[in-house]
Amino acid sequence: MDRAYDANHIHVLEGLEAVRMRPGMYIGSTGIRGLHHLLWEIIDNAVDEAVNGFAKGIEVVLNKDGSVSVIDDGRGIPVDNHPKLKIPGVQVVFTQLHAGGKFDIDSYNFSGGLHGVGASVVNALSRWLEVEIKRDGKLYRQRYESVYDKKLNKIISGMPVTPLEEVGGTSGTGTKITFLPDDRVFDDVKFNVDIISKRLRELSFLNKGIFIVLKDKRNDDDILEQKFIYDGGIADFVHYLNEDKNVIHNDIIYFEDQRDGIYLEVAFQYTDSYTENIFSYVNNIPTTEGGTHETGFKSALTKVFNDYARKLGLLKERDNNLTGEDVREGINAILSVKMHNVQFDGQTKTKLGNSEARSAVEGMVTDGLVHLMEDTTYDNTLKLIIDKAIKAAKVREAARRAKDVARKKSGLDSAPLVGKLASCTSRDPRINELFIVEGDSAGGSAKQGRERHFQAILPLRGKPLNAEKKRLDQVLANEEFRTIISALGTGIDEDFNIDNLKYDKVIILSDADQDGAHIRAILLTFFFRYMRELIARGHVYIGLPPLYKVQKGKKIEYAYDDGELKDKIKKVGKGYTIQRYKGLGEMNPEQLWETTMDPERRAILQVTIEDAAEADKLVTVLMGDRVEPRREYISRHANFNKVDTFQEMGV
Repeated sequence: MDRAYDANHIHVLEGLEAVRMRPGMYIGSTGIRGLHHLLWEIIDNAVDEAVNGFAKGIEVVLNKDGSVSVIDDGRGIPVDNHPKLKIPGVQVVFTQLHAGGKFDIDSYNFSGGLHGVGASVVNALSRWLEVEIKRDGKLYRQRYESVYDKKLNKIISGMPVTPLEEVGGTSGTGTKITFLPDDRVFDDVKFNVDIISKRLRELSFLNKGIFIVLKDKRNDDDILEQKFIYDGGIADFVHYLNEDKNVIHNDIIYFEDQRDGIYLEVAFQYTDSYTENIFSYVNNIPTTEGGTHETGFKSALTKVFNDYARKLGLLKERDNNLTGEDVREGINAILSVKMHNVQFDGQTKTKLGNSEARSAVEGMVTDGLVHLMEDTTYDNTLKLIIDKAIKAAKVREAARRAKDVARKKSGLDSAPLVGKLASCTSRDPRINELFIVEGDSAGGSAKQGRERHFQAILPLRGKPLNAEKKRLDQVLANEEFRTIISALGTGIDEDFNIDNLKYDKVIILSDADQDGAHIRAILLTFFFRYMRELIARGHVYIGLPPLYKVQKGKKIEYAYDDGELKDKIKKVGKGYTIQRYKGLGEMNPEQLWETTMDPERRAILQVTIEDAAEADKLVTVLMGDRVEPRREYISRHANFNKVDTFQEMGV
């Protein structure tokens, strides 16, 4: 059929309409992550004032009506008229995309946020937003609303409903922004105080001396107030991350430097673990995929420690150099870079692309480490680090050989996978799903109930070991893990390549009991430590089988927790029977398909990493050697019969 296509079909989205039309382009999603992204944009603006020396304190308040306020004692948003637009500067900031003071270095040396779209995007996606500004001894206020226009039959976003008004006198300077997220845009508009608390703590670590207060006023009977200030900055951050780990030296190595417009802070400490954790930030933004700054740091660390080891005679002339993996085994490091003209790879700002950052960081880290090695007070610490690296080198070849085994199909696919992995017929990784299923019984039901075109089943015959406490060669010696590695096709650790992933979704399917929860925790620990990108790219899921079957005659309802059970009982009416599922093996193939595997009806929970540093700390608490922190955390948080347990636990 021919369809007319002319200029009338070209739609021009005016003002903030584009944000309303495609919110995911600006904040990632309309789920819980996108909701909090709104708040991060406003908080980042306040932090930028502090980072650049214009503010000392920030207050975040969760108000009873569901709105949130961010208050700072910075300079205050400009209130004079913009020379071209002839409206107040504050109105430009909140109503014009790509408008802000962060495009040159005169107003801000370093800044995060969305570079000019943050405040206006928040306004566009809010029911209302109100800004109060203290400048020049005066208090100003303006209000914006997103309202439905009957004539145009659409919502007009972020329109000023009052002029910028002078409402009184005041002392000091600063900005207060209060906004109510629009429930017509977001799936849920309730802010999570734990998510906010973690981000504010992180910002406080990254910007030493800034005083941040969080107040939750939503419950009259229990008003929560938390305060964050860390004069030690990222050194305190490393101490916080390592407080439940076994460190091999007590002092935290810290240094800072500035070169070619790039300011660097480094802090690190080694533990007795076998994995490395380097958490990097650029202008307070987590760069979870690393980038040029991490490359420079790693290069300097490897070179300087090798030179020092040879200088001390710990490495002989005939010995091979320590590799980067050897030198970084057990390191927990924070790398914070502040710079202007930041170039991130991709829209998510997770990888730094500036080439000049590599050479600058490598030079500064080299100088910092050399200076450290000239200080005799660190002699014992440095010897402990090098001794650990040399021991790592001794087991490296065994790990290399184990990796080679993992890469050889003849060594894995023909042995453990025979009769175990029920492959799918599709060869399109964009649609394929792999269910890692607890037990042969449940695996048998899953194999019979699946859609074999795109769903593969991998039953676990035994419980994998806890990867948190084992070296890589020990992990690769475990048959269950070798089977998973071979099935996924990505390789592991340094050899991991996401481009070789055979499945779009990797779904952990285990019983809703303590053993099932333990298996989930073990598998998530393995993925987090050795295939972290698998989680970061959103490929890991948790299947949520029902706990109850409520039946009355031919009418059947499934309930996933105790609260839902009450609703299902009301729905079927009197004369019902209840079956409590003790395990997946109790379900026949049809039941397993319709409750847990059918994409149209199942409930699965995507595992994400909102905060890699906090996730690392959580994995240490839950899977590490120390019992008391784990007991305390589980007693406070864990309820494995709740659908949202993993969200509450920060996974």
